[in-house]
This record gives sequence, structure tokens and C-alpha cells, in this order.
Amino acid sequence: MVNVSKGSLITCDAAVKQYLIHLDETNEFGMKFILHHLDENHLFVATSAVPLIKERLNKLMDSISYDLGETR
Repeated sequence: MVNVSKGSLITCDAAVKQYLIHLDETNEFGMKFILHHLDENHLFVATSAVPLIKERLNKLMDSISYDLGETR
């Protein structure tokens, strides 16, 4: 029997992959979104979760970034 899932391929570094695995394991989105671990830099995820993943990654990047223009 063949299993078919609609998904998206995410290419990322190891740190971002670990963050996404953490989000998936803690059920942050109310669902498991990682469909398959392909290798150390690729994940196959549910397409419906992509906007939520982008939002979370943008929020994370904003929280760990510093804008030099803010000091003026």
C-alpha cells in the first residue's frame, strides 16, 4: 500500500532543523508537521504548516538579531 502526503521540502542548517524538531515534538502548532527526516539539512513537512514555520522562524530571528540603526 502506498502512503501519499502533500508536503513541502525544507532546506536548512542543522540548528534550524533542531529548532523545527523541537517545535514538532512539543506540538507547538497543535499537530505534528514533520512528515519525514530526509538528511541533516532537509525535512519534508506538511504544506499547511509552512506559514506557521515561517512565522516562528521570523520571530526567532528577530529575537536574536540586533539592528545597529536602533542606537541613533
